[in-house]
Amino acid sequence: MDETRLEIEPRPSEYLGTNHSKRMRTADKIPGVVYGHGIAPIAVAVSGKELRTIFTHKGQNVLLSIEVDGKPHLVMAREVQTHPVKQTFLHVDFQIVRQDELIAVEVPLITVGEADDVTKQEGRVEQQLFTLLIKARPTDIPPSIEVDITDLTIGKSVRIADLVLPKGVVTDTDPDIAVVTGQPKRGEGIGEGEGIGEVGGEGAGLGQEGEVSSKSTDTDTSGAGQD
Repeated sequence: MDETRLEIEPRPSEYLGTNHSKRMRTADKIPGVVYGHGIAPIAVAVSGKELRTIFTHKGQNVLLSIEVDGKPHLVMAREVQTHPVKQTFLHVDFQIVRQDELIAVEVPLITVGEADDVTKQEGRVEQQLFTLLIKARPTDIPPSIEVDITDLTIGKSVRIADLVLPKGVVTDTDPDIAVVTGQPKRGEGIGEGEGIGEVGGEGAGLGQEGEVSSKSTDTDTSGAGQD
């Protein structure tokens, strides 16, 4: 993953607080905070338009190159708070990372191919798992992971173990968890002996030293950079 330049502005202490943050958002400036690797949290502001463009084209796990107070940093968006209805950005936490450290992030799982056998039998392709928790160095994090459903048949599944992970990417998620399953036509059951793998599930917990965990949510729970 290449670095993407993001223009970022420091926020003076007199510009902190809820009222000022609302005025910033009206001007399409998103309040945020930069933290990590021993530095004191730095309040910042970023263009909402620029951030939306970057996330749209490169995904939310993009590696960002910023400069704050004359010092360059590599960061990744960690907690992204959005409006529950408008889905506009309210606040973003940027965590400083190093290129040589393992990062734990969730990446989207995207189906590719056509499940012709399922379609011919008027069945359904159902996806149970939409993101996968992986570990990789920042430059090795893919924007998404493909799930090939070409050979999917009724009563069978594509499991975690069937995924082809990019070089430098690993996962601790149970390999038997089903990502996509071939379901019969509605009202018809699956024959005996055609059980489908475990549905859903989350990646195994990551707490090893030197690893950074990330999950974007609609609620800012990081505690860093409350306005």
